[in-house]
Amino acid sequence: MTRSPALLTDHYELTMVQAALHAGTAERHSVFELFPRRLPDGRRYGVVAGVGRALDAIESFRFTDEDLAVLCEVLDETTCEWLASYRFSGDVWGYAEGEAYFPYSPLLVVEGGFAEAVVLETVLLSIYNHDSAIASAASRMTWAAGDRPCIEMGSRRTHEEAAVAAARAAYVAGFATTSNLAARQRYGVPSAGTAAHSFVLLHDTEADAFRAQVDALGVGTTLLVDTYDVAAAVRTAVEIAGPDLGAVRLDSGDLGVLAHEVRAQLDSLGANGTRILVTSDLDEHAIASLAAAPVDGYGVGTQLVTGSGHPTCGFVYKLVSRAGDDGEMVSVAKRSSDKISIGGRKYALRRRDSSGVARSEVVGIGTPPVDDGDDRDLLVPLVAGGEVVGRTTLDEARAHHLMARSELPRAAGKLSRGEAVIETLHV
Repeated sequence: MTRSPALLTDHYELTMVQAALHAGTAERHSVFELFPRRLPDGRRYGVVAGVGRALDAIESFRFTDEDLAVLCEVLDETTCEWLASYRFSGDVWGYAEGEAYFPYSPLLVVEGGFAEAVVLETVLLSIYNHDSAIASAASRMTWAAGDRPCIEMGSRRTHEEAAVAAARAAYVAGFATTSNLAARQRYGVPSAGTAAHSFVLLHDTEADAFRAQVDALGVGTTLLVDTYDVAAAVRTAVEIAGPDLGAVRLDSGDLGVLAHEVRAQLDSLGANGTRILVTSDLDEHAIASLAAAPVDGYGVGTQLVTGSGHPTCGFVYKLVSRAGDDGEMVSVAKRSSDKISIGGRKYALRRRDSSGVARSEVVGIGTPPVDDGDDRDLLVPLVAGGEVVGRTTLDEARAHHLMARSELPRAAGKLSRGEAVIETLHV
């Protein structure tokens, strides 16, 4: 049974609802904003991911009888009755999945009654912070890889459910396939896989293992050649599969040096079309360092599913506007010195020059900023009157990411530490 995401929240979300119900302010019209105050340290841009998963969460956010049995131990009867009938009825706008983001980009604008909007805070932040961290790392990796495909294979390095979300986010940011079968089942992410070292060790000889794999999977399979001796394994692999062997995989050693040696050996054996895939704790820096090596694809695990050093984006969800006693909307904002938020409902566009290169993120407060002719609106309708209206396919999100990334200044592709590649302007 699929569980509702309603309890994937913090206790204080519901105690706020209880207090607001008693105060008569629970239905006060409110605008919440999900945004980053900064990019992860040293990063030049970020990538929005998890939009589709967030829409699923909003759509299925219900408090079941089982949930209420737990909650009614700590909440009063009035609050439990309100939760029992909960359905989000408001409106949501957001950046499209795959979009680039910068400091103070209003990634999600949630508008509705205070109580119905505030209870979504934790689950929305959980999804956006995780998936966008993965997509941001994945984008740097696929940019560094160029035309060479990247394969997501980090399932064993993270929580089992995080692994599924990570595979989805990586695909949005350009990864070609995943090893995770749940991601294939739930989201249609293409999956791939062949064999691990244990399969070689299972057999009496490496030749026996290779023969068994080729017999079962065909000569187009990928043979793992670094269990014992790489050169001997490559020779055996071509002897068994022939010159049409699909690929060999290297998972240890100096990958750059080994790739050159293996390429030369494969060519000498007539296996000119056999590809070389590399794995082994790769990140975007390791991928970039292999650009000159005869490598045909990269398998990335640990560094991807941990955000390559930045496993969260630091997004926050803040009330920025609410109705006053007279019904007029009032801007509100947190003023703590190191945790500033900016009040008012936001609108955003990507300001581009005449050649289509992004120059700034322009955020309008209260009213939309004026398009100077080359700009692109960033906020799209996602939910209207409680109904999801902005769902896109993963392939559409993937295409959107490539478009958004292509319009960034060239400096965005640098892997050295730096500031946001474009500035955010509030108008």
